[in-house]
Amino acid sequence: MTMTLTFVALLILTALPLGVHLGFRAPRIRETGSPADHGLVYEAIWIPTVRGRRLYGWWLPADSAQGILVVVHGWGSNAELMLPLAVPLRRAGLNLLLFDARNHGRSDADSFSSLPRFAEDLGAALIWLKHRHPRRSARVAVLGHSVGAGAALFAASRDRDIAAVISIAAFAHPAEVTARYLAPLHLPKWVTTLVIRYVEWVIGHRFDTIAPVRSIRQVACPVLLVHGQADTLVPVEDARRILAQAQGQGARLLEVPGAGHDSVERIEDHLDAMVAFLRETGVLGPGTAYPGSGWVAIRGPQVAMAKK
Repeated sequence: MTMTLTFVALLILTALPLGVHLGFRAPRIRETGSPADHGLVYEAIWIPTVRGRRLYGWWLPADSAQGILVVVHGWGSNAELMLPLAVPLRRAGLNLLLFDARNHGRSDADSFSSLPRFAEDLGAALIWLKHRHPRRSARVAVLGHSVGAGAALFAASRDRDIAAVISIAAFAHPAEVTARYLAPLHLPKWVTTLVIRYVEWVIGHRFDTIAPVRSIRQVACPVLLVHGQADTLVPVEDARRILAQAQGQGARLLEVPGAGHDSVERIEDHLDAMVAFLRETGVLGPGTAYPGSGWVAIRGPQVAMAKK
């Protein structure tokens, strides 16, 4: 019996690295369209990032506008899939930069993807902006989705040059996401813990140090959390927990009824709230309040409920 258990344990330990790397590998979806399909002028660019890799991206200039919004996609996504949100914000008067993280879209491959590597790529995009468009980089905001949102919060906790963050469907803690992902396999708890520890070792970060629920405590700029109430992949309670950890008065939450994790069309219905937020933070120009047609805000750590 003891030998059988030992054999099973060794089998699990041997198969663990392969299972983790295959099971958590981000699917690659390459762009088939471009901003030109939406009638927008753009420049296809390559951004150098760490480890000698390059990121593929799109620069969308907005005439004399000074504010810039950097858009960060989620796991297995790409820049093109963020256009339904990005295009109206470009038309609102923002310069836009969209890019593919490593192992995504048309960007270079690397050994693995992770929240910290998304944040590294975001940092490389910000450096590119400062070098190529220094006068327009005085007010730069970041919009991220899912792991891209977590990366935006992680980057903002370290980079005071980020003027504002719009976080869409961010998870509270990567260990919880991992446990939910593995739950259908009905693995023993110790195996799930082992997987979490192995992933931490691979990415070089403890989950506790990169979790959005912790990053938000060090973010000094205003943050708008946006989350669908029908999100089954990342429950809306995650956004509420992130909001509860915000240290300053610059964080608020917009809950969207009926929106799931990837419900771009429902989030898009409330772009007026995002535009107003960017105006309030000075990224998009003058403005002091949210529009009253779509939602209502509460003072302090703010919670907003989008109307159906």
